[in-house]
Amino acid sequence: MRSEVRTIAWRGGVVEILDQRKLPHAVRYLRLKTARQVAKAIRDMAIRGAPAIGVAAAMGLALTAYHSRARSREKLLEELRESYMVLRASRPTAVNLFWALDRVMRVAESSRAAEEARRRVVEEALKIMEEDIEANKRMGEHGARLIEDGDGILTHCNAGALATAGYGTALGVIRAAHAQGKRIRVYACETRPRLQGAKLTVWELMQDGIPVKLITDNMAAFLMQRGEVSKVIVGADRIIAKTGHVINKIGTLSHAIAAKYYGISFLVAAPTSTIDFESRVEEVIIEERDPREVLYIDGRRIAPEGVEVWNPAFDITPPDLVSYIITEKGVFKPEELRELGSVG
Repeated sequence: MRSEVRTIAWRGGVVEILDQRKLPHAVRYLRLKTARQVAKAIRDMAIRGAPAIGVAAAMGLALTAYHSRARSREKLLEELRESYMVLRASRPTAVNLFWALDRVMRVAESSRAAEEARRRVVEEALKIMEEDIEANKRMGEHGARLIEDGDGILTHCNAGALATAGYGTALGVIRAAHAQGKRIRVYACETRPRLQGAKLTVWELMQDGIPVKLITDNMAAFLMQRGEVSKVIVGADRIIAKTGHVINKIGTLSHAIAAKYYGISFLVAAPTSTIDFESRVEEVIIEERDPREVLYIDGRRIAPEGVEVWNPAFDITPPDLVSYIITEKGVFKPEELRELGSVG
């Protein structure tokens, strides 16, 4: 991002997280010193986006290791396992969270002494952060090949630098295409109920000078009907390798159905850490969030007292609605993901 605003950083025993709840009106950072504080930041969506919360979770374990006074390996592992469970419970759907926690714990458990484990846990968390940025850039290069000069691109929620350690997934593809000189225009859905598109995606694209127009979620199909959209590109919070189902922000399914009807390519950009090679789609827990997110906008109630609310955070798009899945390892059809797991 030209603004050079960072999403997350390690500052010698302190994790600095950009508080995305304050955007676009203010750029403020939280300084977190414990895994419980990181878990709260994830749960409260001060930091959000599947890759970003994976990095944050790894950083939470790094904080536990860094500040631990444990002298024995066993005591340190006990503290790390406690933090692991706290962080694991922060949000249930995005698989990157569990992937990052498990990866860091494997490093800790393979260490022979407390000091070695302490050092390696911090190093692994930082490695996960750097790998995420590099994966996003490679993803952008692969995905930009699917973007043509003159494309009108619809995106939903925020899958940009703010949703990752840097650069972005879906917006990373858009950034790469723009950097290649392709004349593109972006339509950003506002993304009710938390308005990540309006508050975050539009802000990011404006920072980079990429042409963007904000629309409400229910305008997307009409925009497609008018021929203004030639590609739809979104991120993902979990992709089921066995079947190719894509779990992403609520509203994604509606756009996929409309895109299929109008013959528009529907693209998903996500790192391989977002691909779940173990679960079946029926096993995925779809997070249901506080009804107040629907009942209020910026603190002001918009619905009558006593109304019932349903507020799932994600929906599930079947593979027959997905044209391609873009990863740092290349571009794949949904049915090809299982082979990707077999080759690592």
